Amino acid sequence: MKLLAIDCSARLCAACVYDADARKELGREVLDLGKGHAEHLMGVIEAAMKAGGLAFADLGAVSVSVGPGSFTGVRVGVSAARGLALALNVPAIGVSTLEALAAEARVLNGPCTVLAALDGGRGEIQAAVYDDVGAILFVPAVIDLARATLLATEYDAALAGTAAEMIAGSLSGRDNSVGPLGSTADIGVYARLAAGKEPGERPKPLYLREPDAKPQAGFVLPRSG
Repeated sequence: MKLLAIDCSARLCAACVYDADARKELGREVLDLGKGHAEHLMGVIEAAMKAGGLAFADLGAVSVSVGPGSFTGVRVGVSAARGLALALNVPAIGVSTLEALAAEARVLNGPCTVLAALDGGRGEIQAAVYDDVGAILFVPAVIDLARATLLATEYDAALAGTAAEMIAGSLSGRDNSVGPLGSTADIGVYARLAAGKEPGERPKPLYLREPDAKPQAGFVLPRSG
């Protein structure tokens, strides 16, 4: 089966095509945008498909990062993946950012339990814990540094994500492996994880906290009647 993986959860706008049977990446395209994923995603997908020598009709599944991450980027990626999957009549498969970071940490450090943690600002950390084969031990949640430190100690976990160094600094006398340190994993990690999943419900964004931008109630017109 050939699979298309998409990630817009952070600064990167990334796509790759992957041969699940051969366990081989066929082509990729990655842009470091910061913003503007909606304007560039289809071009990135087309470039990855071209690099892999594939047509859309060759795809057996579409996968996407569901977050946590950028509210706008995650929404753009999930919408595109669901739209492509519907048009091609193939499954859409969601992979969380935390799950992918933990998988990348196991590639770097060998089999291990991983606390994947993203710095959400305002003292918030978005985190989850996965065991040495990727099974979830602590479900994704918003926690504080004290709780993250306890989790790292309790599970003797390697640390991954943008909050990894912060957590490592609070671990007195412990030497937990640290890395990767990014806000998302390599796009190939998403593809490999998706290839090992059974299709289930359609992917939807994983939002662990409310967006910073909220409607201004003062501008809402009262309903009549």
